[in-house]
Amino acid sequence: MLTAKNSFIRRVEIQRDKIESFSEYPFSIPSIKSMYGLDLHPNVNFFVGENGAGKSTLLEAIAVHLRLNPEGGSKHLNFSTQNTHSSLHEFTKLIKGPSQFKDAFFLRAESFYNVASKLNEVGSEGYGEKSLHDQSHGESFFSLFMNRFGGKGLYLMDEPEAALSPMRQLSLVTLIHELVRSSSQLIIATHSPIILAYPNAKVFNFSENGIEVVKYQETEHFQVYRNFINRPDRMIKRLIHDE
Repeated sequence: MLTAKNSFIRRVEIQRDKIESFSEYPFSIPSIKSMYGLDLHPNVNFFVGENGAGKSTLLEAIAVHLRLNPEGGSKHLNFSTQNTHSSLHEFTKLIKGPSQFKDAFFLRAESFYNVASKLNEVGSEGYGEKSLHDQSHGESFFSLFMNRFGGKGLYLMDEPEAALSPMRQLSLVTLIHELVRSSSQLIIATHSPIILAYPNAKVFNFSENGIEVVKYQETEHFQVYRNFINRPDRMIKRLIHDE
């Protein structure tokens, strides 16, 4: 496994002195507004938080800073269907470790269709025997994981659970571990308590109070799912009760 001294990215910093105003997007997002730097785990890092908390915005900034396509893909996948990424990457600094990654890929669930279409267009290989569009959404996601993600890579994933069944999410946990064992580093924005359960990881919680490191059991994702599974009837009754 990787150790702290040979992380690909050791720390992510916001160059606050270069930002003219923290009242404009994306710098007005509370988690970004209060951020100075995050010390990353050499293996797996999770970004968690409510929708709009800033986790995908920061993940995107890291990807663009690495010259990965903001809609998803690698450095060599050059296309844009709509230029919507923020300027945060211009103010992001990555403190790298002594090791160099051999591979890098940004998986973004919301624009995965566009990436699959571009891969079909350029005739890229290495993504399985069938076209990604000739598979179900979940199958194409997992085909990408199995065929594109190799060893000694830096992999960024934004909501990889979006198209995956619970069983596939469990399989993704196994794949994450295999990537770690092959000296890869991962940064994953997720809402999945299954994926979050991977033990050798650092969990960053994005909220109105900023960004803080939390334990898996302290995440809202874990607590909400646990409470629901333990007492589904009571929770549903509260949600849809009639006056």
